[in-house]
Amino acid sequence: MKQVLIERYGTPWEVARCAEVPDVGEPGADEVVFDVLAFPINPADMSFCRGGYRLKPPLPATPGAECVGRVTAVGSAVTHVKPGDLVINLQRENWTQRRRVKGDDAIPLPKGIDLRQAAMVRINPPTAQLILSDFVELKEGDWVIQNVANSAVGRLLIVLAKQRGLRTVNVVRRADLAGELKALGADLVIVDGDDLAARVAAVTGSAAIKLGVEAIGGAATGRIVDSVATDATVVHYGSMSGEDPKVGRSNFVYRGVKLTGFMLGRFLARRSPEKIRAIYADLAGQVMAGTLSAPVDTVYPIEKIKEALAHADKGGRNGKILVSPNGQI
Repeated sequence: MKQVLIERYGTPWEVARCAEVPDVGEPGADEVVFDVLAFPINPADMSFCRGGYRLKPPLPATPGAECVGRVTAVGSAVTHVKPGDLVINLQRENWTQRRRVKGDDAIPLPKGIDLRQAAMVRINPPTAQLILSDFVELKEGDWVIQNVANSAVGRLLIVLAKQRGLRTVNVVRRADLAGELKALGADLVIVDGDDLAARVAAVTGSAAIKLGVEAIGGAATGRIVDSVATDATVVHYGSMSGEDPKVGRSNFVYRGVKLTGFMLGRFLARRSPEKIRAIYADLAGQVMAGTLSAPVDTVYPIEKIKEALAHADKGGRNGKILVSPNGQI
């Protein structure tokens, strides 16, 4: 079978190659085997190839944080999925044609779900959902502020917040994104800058913003912290700048703002397999209903992984780059 391997860290499209490897074999009693139908190329995957990600397994290694697959075989102890079912995989190493995983790591998806959207269900939708639910008790009418509002997580957070009756301030780098984000349900869209807190106060009527969501790092974290209310919480879930958050200590000492972090695996690990499946069942249902979606630019075969990676690194795309290892989307 075909599988993507990196044998050194570096420029992703230079270090990754499509290789022939032995098949995964039959499942054990508590295992599931599935054909990988599609996987997206995410920023974390690019970082993995470059050697900048938190996980650095022994090389050669296979990237791939998420995918969608179709079950081909299950072990005797597995009862929640059967051959023919669509699944996502909670484990990594998904840039391949076939996977064998523990049964609890195979999460079923509803029949008929769009495969391109299903390939992107594993990470970004639950990230947006759990950030809104696990840190602050929010009620209808409360305000949330986020930067990187045009990202996949940012767009999903806008939709999920709107469903709950929450109001969002969405910080972006370009003013021309306002119409697109407001069409998703954004209440306010504002361009980032040194005077962000003052402008946020002006457009919200000095509303008490209880939750901040931040994924840039550096001084951008500080600007979000400056914009939230006393005793608010700011959740840092990424660092596009590559910098650690820079926040004035007076926000902690005098205003009681809490700065914390989010990593999806850590928050899912707090939940039982049944609760994890319930989270994804809800999100998949929203994908089926058309309320949650993410744009896709181009789909590549696995043999063209180098071209796919180079394309994923370019600006000006109209969505995610996907790969179809078995040519089924």
